[in-house]
Amino acid sequence: MDLVAAAIADPVRRDILEMLRPGPLPAGTIAERFAISRPAVSRHLRVLREAGLVHDDAVGRQRLYRLDPERFTELSDWIARFLRPSAWEQRLDALETEVHRTRRDRRNAYPEENTA
Repeated sequence: MDLVAAAIADPVRRDILEMLRPGPLPAGTIAERFAISRPAVSRHLRVLREAGLVHDDAVGRQRLYRLDPERFTELSDWIARFLRPSAWEQRLDALETEVHRTRRDRRNAYPEENTA
């Protein structure tokens, strides 16, 4: 998880990942989209590859890079713990819903008691 977090910490690497979302791209096409040198883009691709976020395949004379979204799972699960309600919060929400439902059902079942 630490390798993934470190790899996505850089905005250039995040841009590369966004570029690869629709599908694989050659290294040259990736490098053309940045105002930095090709060796710098290669270093960014190496970091992403070492973190397991992208894979590269040799296709002729080109290196074709593709995203590996599975590597995001551990980091995503860790982040989600901070976004999802806890088990207790979920249970309390369910209890509150049940209390409101019971009150509504009683009002509907005995409308004459509610008019006084």
